[in-house]
Amino acid sequence: MAFSNILTYWYLQNKRELPWRKSRNPYFIWLSEVMLQQTRVAQGLSYYLKFTTTFPTVFDLAKADESTVLKMWQGLGYYSRARNLHAAAKHIAYELNGEFPSSYLEIIKLKGIGDYTASAIASICFDEPTAVVDGNVFRVLSRYFGIHTSTNSSAGIKEFKALAQSLIDVTQPGNFNQAIMDFGALHCKPQNPLCESCPFADSCVAFEKKLTKVLPLKNKKIKVKKRYFNFLVIQTVDDKTILSERKGNGIWQGLYQFPLIETTQNISGEALISKEEFISLFPEKVSISLFNKKEIVHKLSHQHLYTQFWIVRPKTAFDANIDWADVENYPVPVLIANFLKDFKAKTN
Repeated sequence: MAFSNILTYWYLQNKRELPWRKSRNPYFIWLSEVMLQQTRVAQGLSYYLKFTTTFPTVFDLAKADESTVLKMWQGLGYYSRARNLHAAAKHIAYELNGEFPSSYLEIIKLKGIGDYTASAIASICFDEPTAVVDGNVFRVLSRYFGIHTSTNSSAGIKEFKALAQSLIDVTQPGNFNQAIMDFGALHCKPQNPLCESCPFADSCVAFEKKLTKVLPLKNKKIKVKKRYFNFLVIQTVDDKTILSERKGNGIWQGLYQFPLIETTQNISGEALISKEEFISLFPEKVSISLFNKKEIVHKLSHQHLYTQFWIVRPKTAFDANIDWADVENYPVPVLIANFLKDFKAKTN
């Protein structure tokens, strides 16, 4: 039996019941695929339901302001996905009259959409036989065919894409793509794959040669950068604070944060108040205390943030313009959201 037939049969018996699979509406498929990039289904599901309830059409998403979109995305991470999603929604709504592009070559032109997402939408919604390749697909194909090419090399990406394309069932490409993704997620798992009950066990190279813990191969990751963040959480006598929007193209663009002083290492309160950035913010004496006695390590893909939250209470009138009661309405990084939750619990 052909690879695609075995895979599709497994899928029909074991597929996950997910809300976006009840529709071929490209708007819903697009939302789900973007949300599930770098995100587990269990985590992304509630966000998908929230988004489709709040923004049932592409026009609703296009009309929203970016701050609202980012607030709803809060906790999913990789916020450029949300900004690109919003920008593409506006393009579809206002430039394409709400008509979602219907081919791979047109879909991939949308902001934030790459080969994987374009292939998923084109195959699931429009029956275009273009294969998806993601981490699950790399793993299944690498193990089954015994491929040792690195999955994050340019040669590997081309090789796996061509292989997946040669295997796709052209009569039901959407089912094939969803089947191989589900198979990788549920059966051919990164750790402890279910080899003994695998429908491919009698023909899988990795199983035969005991390579399931070796494959797939991946080049070493980029060295992780360490950064040291000191957030100044201002509490005035009239219960106001300061939040500012992060600009530029770095992490958390468009999200809000407390005043930040970045240092080259973890520092004490005495060292902090002697820094020029602190003195320029607080020329007069203020009360300062460390909220988290142990620094918080927030891990991103290529950097680890060693973070301290300092509670700063000015003793005189201070130019802060945000009521503490309104802070929760601002889109913030999950690092700050977690702090606010702890802070509220300890001060209430």
